[in-house]
Amino acid sequence: MSRLLIDTDVFSFLFKSDTRAEAYRSEIANRSLYLSFMSVAEIKCWAIQRRWGPDRLARLDSTLRRYVVIPFDIALTDEWARITAQRASIGRPIGCGDCWIAATAVLHGLPLATNNAAHFSGIRGLTLITGNR
Repeated sequence: MSRLLIDTDVFSFLFKSDTRAEAYRSEIANRSLYLSFMSVAEIKCWAIQRRWGPDRLARLDSTLRRYVVIPFDIALTDEWARITAQRASIGRPIGCGDCWIAATAVLHGLPLATNNAAHFSGIRGLTLITGNR
């Protein structure tokens, strides 16, 4: 079974049953789905900021258990630093969170399903899956 890293925005579409999730259904079918530790942190932050109640938090935790979460490690920091420096050198800085997600995809050889392709364009070794395919 092929693997796919899900960006935070696509996870959100799927979790909320947002109509934008439909654009990704065929891409995620029959794949092992992965999340970066950074996406999990962003998702948990949303829940705290929006004061989700216990039922919604339990549903979130249950949903997150369906994904393989890729943790931080030293090799990931090296890839993050490479991407951050490369993007800065061409005058296209990348946000810290987006860079962690991109670095996770590149390091682990995973395509990235995202609705924010512009955030990730031009990163060597990164394959993007967008809802526009």
